[in-house]
Amino acid sequence: MSAVAATHRPRFAIWTMVAAGGLITALSLGVRSTFGLLLEPIATGLSADLGSIALAIAVQNLLWGFSQPIAGALSDRFGAPIVLSAGGVLYAVSLLLMSTARSPGMILLSGGFLAGIAIGAASFAVVLSAVGRNAPAERRSMLLGIVSAVGSLGQFILIPTARWLLDSGSWQRAAVVLALLLLPILIAAPLMRALRLKPVEDERGVSNGEPGPTLRQDLHKARSAPAYLLLNAAFFTCGFHVTFIGVHLAGFVASVSLAPSAASNALALIGLFNVAGSLLVGWLGHRFAFTHILAVIYGLRAVGVAVFALTPVSATSLIVFGIVMGVLWLSTVPPTSAMVTEQFGPTNSGALFGIVFLSHQLGAFLGAWMGGELFDLTGSYSIMWWLVVGLAVFAMVVHLLISDGRVDDSAPKSGGGRFAPVAITGLLLLAGLGAAVSSIPEAAALEVDEASSQSNFRDEQFTLYCALGPTTPHG
Repeated sequence: MSAVAATHRPRFAIWTMVAAGGLITALSLGVRSTFGLLLEPIATGLSADLGSIALAIAVQNLLWGFSQPIAGALSDRFGAPIVLSAGGVLYAVSLLLMSTARSPGMILLSGGFLAGIAIGAASFAVVLSAVGRNAPAERRSMLLGIVSAVGSLGQFILIPTARWLLDSGSWQRAAVVLALLLLPILIAAPLMRALRLKPVEDERGVSNGEPGPTLRQDLHKARSAPAYLLLNAAFFTCGFHVTFIGVHLAGFVASVSLAPSAASNALALIGLFNVAGSLLVGWLGHRFAFTHILAVIYGLRAVGVAVFALTPVSATSLIVFGIVMGVLWLSTVPPTSAMVTEQFGPTNSGALFGIVFLSHQLGAFLGAWMGGELFDLTGSYSIMWWLVVGLAVFAMVVHLLISDGRVDDSAPKSGGGRFAPVAITGLLLLAGLGAAVSSIPEAAALEVDEASSQSNFRDEQFTLYCALGPTTPHG
């Protein structure tokens, strides 16, 4: 009896943690993904320009990033349940305060600063670090993929819910309902406590029954480890991608005169198909190097967004875009988190992944803020779409430069390799900006003709929209 209990109790415990972590991630990221739908209603209701509200969401992403290493370190020190519970409470409070806002400044405080700190504490970074720390090394990739997959269902469910709330009432009521939906985090958080298993050795030969390296020691190694620094640089791209698309897809859809439901459907499909993407990447993680998996993901993102940018936009193309991007959406997170644990071991993985996630959120800040500002300036999202493509190619190349294994084994053979990603980034961004700027005249023409283009039919010609702007075929 005791032998059976000893064998099955840890397995039951880890699956309980996976289920609780999936629920927390679903609620946290699901609510977070609805901010893109709230953007325009808030701007309209407060008589504010789109850029000022987009700035609040950009600040939210920035505070999320800066609070993440602190939340990760606190989770490593005091346990994930305390950090996740505090984050859930602050998250709900921030949304309730946002529902009472009467100015963009209040949106900046509540939906920007407070929500950003709250999401940092109640985010998947804390959840994945806790699961990765307790999962057996041979099953870590798959378990992290399952948590991300379950978490993706939150976006699939809550985006249509938010769309229905907005269509049937005010954005203020939607914010209150979303705040209440966060409360189950308080029930699930206690299940994320560390498991008490028999001592086993991690990848570095350190037993979980013995004290591991201090955070200071791991930080000292991290700051001079090219593999870790390159991982930070590449994850910047992921934040730029998902936040720009999540926040501004609804605005892009409105700019090409499609129904708001087209954006909601695409975003919901992203959440649904991310389930498949996360599970697939979790399975592949046991068979291929994480660096190669991530390089393929970013390469496919570049291709997918480039095709979308050059294709006439319709409800059908948005559905296809949602499916493709869904498979590639947060499928980057499990292998990135697993790579940090693989590089340094589980002892300080929360803080170290938090630093990588800070880079992600710096990209998220630029994706949210630049999307709104450039649209206000040019009347088009074309520059942003091509920046997305350029950064995806950059991330693909960077992951091919990252050495697998422990940071102790990743010392650079020459100094030149450190500067290669910087040079590649500059070239790609210059090329992307050059291609994007060439489309600004078309965007300006669209803005001038907007008043006389209420119908897509003009002079018996049908105007086709794509992410670059309008094109009118001549028969």
